[in-house]
Amino acid sequence: MGKYEIDFEPIGRRGKFTAETSLLDCARQLSVDLISICGGTGSCGWCKVQVVSGQVSPHAKREQEILSTRELELGYRLACMTYPLSNVKLSIPPESLSAPQRTQVEGLDVSVDPDPPVQLVDAHLSQPTVNSPKADARSLWLALKTQGIGEGRIDYQVLKTLSSQIREYGWHVHAAVRGNEIIAISGPSTQNLGLAIDIGTTKIAGYLVNIQTGTTLASKGMMNPQISYGEDVISRIVAANKSSEDATKLQSLLVETLNQLAENLCEEINAAPEQILEVVVVGNTAMHHIFLGLPVRQLGLSPYVPAVVSKLDIKAREIGLKIAPGGYIHILPNIAGYVGADHVAMLLATRMHEFDDTTLAIDIGTNTEICLTNGGRMISASCASGPAFEGAHIKFGMRAAPGAIEHVRLQDDRLEIQTIDGQPPIGICGSGLLDVVAQLRLNGIVESNGKLSSHPLVQIQDDKPVFVVAQRPELDPITVSQKDVRELQLAKAAIRLGIKALLEAEGVDENEIKQIIIAGAFGTFLDVQSAIAIGMLPNLPLERFRQVGNAAGTGARLVLISQSERKKSLEIARRVEYIELAKVSNFDRKFAEATYL
Repeated sequence: MGKYEIDFEPIGRRGKFTAETSLLDCARQLSVDLISICGGTGSCGWCKVQVVSGQVSPHAKREQEILSTRELELGYRLACMTYPLSNVKLSIPPESLSAPQRTQVEGLDVSVDPDPPVQLVDAHLSQPTVNSPKADARSLWLALKTQGIGEGRIDYQVLKTLSSQIREYGWHVHAAVRGNEIIAISGPSTQNLGLAIDIGTTKIAGYLVNIQTGTTLASKGMMNPQISYGEDVISRIVAANKSSEDATKLQSLLVETLNQLAENLCEEINAAPEQILEVVVVGNTAMHHIFLGLPVRQLGLSPYVPAVVSKLDIKAREIGLKIAPGGYIHILPNIAGYVGADHVAMLLATRMHEFDDTTLAIDIGTNTEICLTNGGRMISASCASGPAFEGAHIKFGMRAAPGAIEHVRLQDDRLEIQTIDGQPPIGICGSGLLDVVAQLRLNGIVESNGKLSSHPLVQIQDDKPVFVVAQRPELDPITVSQKDVRELQLAKAAIRLGIKALLEAEGVDENEIKQIIIAGAFGTFLDVQSAIAIGMLPNLPLERFRQVGNAAGTGARLVLISQSERKKSLEIARRVEYIELAKVSNFDRKFAEATYL
């Protein structure tokens, strides 16, 4: 029997298979980690793929039951029930991929024409002679003048090595010019590199970019080392307030990690950190202040005032970042004490400032920011959703790593689980916890107030009920306790209350929302249906939801490569109106109501 080429995008894996091989089995053989909780029986509906081109087998009855009319029209199929009849090209929606592969494709693809703040200008200098003994700096400006660059200033650190460098490179150099300042001198083969960084409370994302072309050359995520001082923003503020030494330590920990991140990214493309000419940093207001060594005491006290909200341009060396000698860090503006530059970057990337329709954007993390656009107005709030979504404060909680239970389905007394990388279960990550509680609620095992009821999988341990998620040979079973359910209730209530507060402020009903954009690390992995089932997100048709990955990182990259995007970020920060949730009338009562499942 002949074989057909099956192409899985955007993962970029392809291979040849017979018509007797389901698309799910094709994916497995190509190490494309499609989610399939049911193991390929068609009962879970997770292994959705979209047929872009080619012929496949007719729809199975189960597909017509699970897939919506709209999905069927768009060519979506269940991979486990579909077989190739020709060469086939498939598009995999992010929600069909397990956590590690989803991070490879996450993020918005926003195209802009590069207009970087730093130009790398090719300069041929005239050598000095007895008759024309021009100073080296003067010779450089004369060479740049032929390229349309007017005379300005040379960074002091660049000036210290200028004479030796231009001779080393044979009077043919690349001058990195930012505005009217020369910030670096290099040989003619140097790349125009920039670094975009999103400093999250838990995780840091870095992107190494060719700022002349806008191409992302390498990307990497790392844990924020400050997590040893506490998992949320408040604990970091408290830690920084203990003493000037503690504040300095928090900053140095972060700077050391960012230097390591830059070095690792440069190694991937055989470059050096000194070739990075510009850095853009975004983060919440607390991370912003700690990174810059600014005081944070006032952030923890009402009325939660930032030291600064305007955009900043600071020499990287003043912070301790090791890049080009005169390179700058550009930091986007903050909005309020708990709505920072990362929120501005997310709004920029999602183009929220261009929407007139009622649209909600939610960046879910340890600290969750929400923005509502309505008739051109933009109004935002911040929610302290806590670290439960990262698996913290959960007995068997863990971050998304191999062996973490990430998806769960319960049918009668039969529980189906999927772990990251298909490894034996060792714990449960945030998306898995969300799935478990949603399944408990949908199956009547947990009451609306979060109380566990009787069920064959509910056991009593230490006089308290727990739900058994996975048995483990010679080890205690992985369970979800009453306390774990409560932790999730608190996290989801913060988000739900934030959404309601914005809608009430605008006099808008949730059914009027045309689109809900979900961003952030956890937002990338959550099952929207589970989030709706527990009442975290509005009960709207699934086609109104869009998961966009690390939009803050995308926004940082846009600002890195485009001065016009930089201006838009300033406009967004000026336009956004901020609501302090603690000032919402009857806050305690409304928060308690929002905890109900």
